[in-house]
Amino acid sequence: MSHGDYKAFFAAACAGDLDLVEHHLDAGVDVDFVHPELQSTALVGAIEERREDVALLLLDRGASPTLRSPLEGMTPLEAARAAGLDRVVDRLG
Repeated sequence: MSHGDYKAFFAAACAGDLDLVEHHLDAGVDVDFVHPELQSTALVGAIEERREDVALLLLDRGASPTLRSPLEGMTPLEAARAAGLDRVVDRLG
C-alpha cells in the first residue's frame, strides 16, 4: 500500500469516517503502519480525537492493543485513559 493511501486512512480514522476506514482496510492498508512523517498510529490518533467507534473498529480489524505510537509516546490504553474513552479502556484493559 502506498503512503498516500495510509495518509487517507489515517485522516479518515481521525475524522471518524467508519466507512472510509473500512474501505482502506479492505484495500490492504496495514492497520498498524506507523508513517515516517506522521509518526502516529491510526488507533492512537483516532483515540486522541475521541473517535471511539473507529478505535473499536480498528481493534476488531486487528490493530495492536500494545503498539506505542511514537508521536504521542502512548499505547492505545494510555491514550484511551487520557481521552476518557471508557469503552476503549474496557476493551484494552
